[in-house]
Amino acid sequence: MTDAADRLLVNAEIHSLSDPDTVFEAAAIRNGELVRLGDSYEIEFLEGVETDVIDCDGRVVLPGFIDAHTHMEQLGQHLVHADLSTADSADDCLESLSAQAEADPDREWVLGFGYDDSAWGGADGEPLTRADLDAVSEDRPVVAMRVDLHTASLNSVALERFADVVPDDDLHTADGEPTGVAVEDAAEAVRRELTADREELQDVLEAATQHAVERGVTGVHDKVRGSQAPRVYRDLAAHGDLPVRVRIDYWSDHLENLVDVGLMTNAGTDRVETGAIKSFSDGSIGSRTAKLQEPYADGDVDADASDSGPERGQWVVDPDDLRALVDHADDEGYQLCVHAIGDDAVEETLSALEATDDPGARRHRIEHVELATDDHIARLADAGIVASMQPNFHRWADEGGLYDQRLGDERRRRTNRFRRVLEAGVPLAFGSDCMPLDPLLGIHHAVTAPTEAQRLSVTEALRAYTHGAAYAGFDEDRLGTVEVGKRADLVVLEESPWAQADRIDEIGVAMTLVDGEVVFDGRRR
Repeated sequence: MTDAADRLLVNAEIHSLSDPDTVFEAAAIRNGELVRLGDSYEIEFLEGVETDVIDCDGRVVLPGFIDAHTHMEQLGQHLVHADLSTADSADDCLESLSAQAEADPDREWVLGFGYDDSAWGGADGEPLTRADLDAVSEDRPVVAMRVDLHTASLNSVALERFADVVPDDDLHTADGEPTGVAVEDAAEAVRRELTADREELQDVLEAATQHAVERGVTGVHDKVRGSQAPRVYRDLAAHGDLPVRVRIDYWSDHLENLVDVGLMTNAGTDRVETGAIKSFSDGSIGSRTAKLQEPYADGDVDADASDSGPERGQWVVDPDDLRALVDHADDEGYQLCVHAIGDDAVEETLSALEATDDPGARRHRIEHVELATDDHIARLADAGIVASMQPNFHRWADEGGLYDQRLGDERRRRTNRFRRVLEAGVPLAFGSDCMPLDPLLGIHHAVTAPTEAQRLSVTEALRAYTHGAAYAGFDEDRLGTVEVGKRADLVVLEESPWAQADRIDEIGVAMTLVDGEVVFDGRRR
């Protein structure tokens, strides 16, 4: 006699997102595993006395979203401190920071996260400066992080506090004085100094992971540097308080410690595991630090690193140093994921990864790959290197948007060409970079992207955020599709993305399940 299921989902529209997609009406879950799929009548035979039966009332059920590129600590700080992501002007940011300062007068630092000056337009379309932030407070240190984390804005007190840790080369100046704008290594030094202690970090990560499951995310690939986040994740998991699966991609400065303790790629538990070694090549387009083969369309050809940045961007990690790191980490048996945005950076990063023994077997990844050429895409496919991309970046791809401003029309159209990547046979994994963490928003942008080469079908976009991301994390055998034998990581949507492909971003998440357990229930009654 077949054992009863722990939980049944009935009266649903369950999409397997396998290839080809198969649709079922009901699913049975036992011990966190999908044990049967079929119609409701058939599945209801597995109902027992203690079986929890969930009537989905016709809702769409998909494999849970896996976000292949996150910064969960920074996301949690958005939620705990001032969230500047919705500000549409510098004044809005200053109002939010002032409100945060007033609401929490005993906290020494006034912090804000996620501002995007490129969306402000006009004279406001520049990073916040020391003069701006001094208006928030002249007594307390004030720091605002740009959405891409490649720029930090500091008031006078914060500049003084960070004087010994921030490299001068990455501090912008005007008339010989620092403007309060720090980029790249300077911004990273600021971010490291602001890392929460262990007690606060638990609050931050609990807020971030709760935010994730409310958006249908069941797994994240989190980029971690100089933080106690790995320990906090493991503590939360040990106490049954971690609602998502976490794959930790460690910054390259952790490599020797990982080697010493034998913590290899894919080591860990089914809830917290070690991922890749993370490194950089260049910066970001928004900060004009992504490394380009041709100058920025709106750059200063006479600029240097001491003010508005080089005309073609800058290296965060020198190509020779990157090649040495790639060779070392690959020789030690680690997966690599390397940030590369500009076409020059993609070239150097791709060349380094291609030179490893078997980049496809290691599933080495290039993060972002925003300005890849046709040649780059063909070489990615040949080598089997994963393109870990962010569809929500198409928020900047419209005419007149950030890409148009920085790159001009031709290169704007060449950014984030998901259709070209997929058709070439490149493994494609979607993530958000927490800008913002919201898979349905990203899928919306992939489906409605400005050009055919950038645009995917609904099914293709969903698969990149499920199966594609699972593949990038060596997890496609247990996650990423709805199939018997796989873990019951599922998201239930209020409406069908196929039925309203032009407004997928407006669809609500009804439920999220991880290992068959309901970790979020937001059903509209």
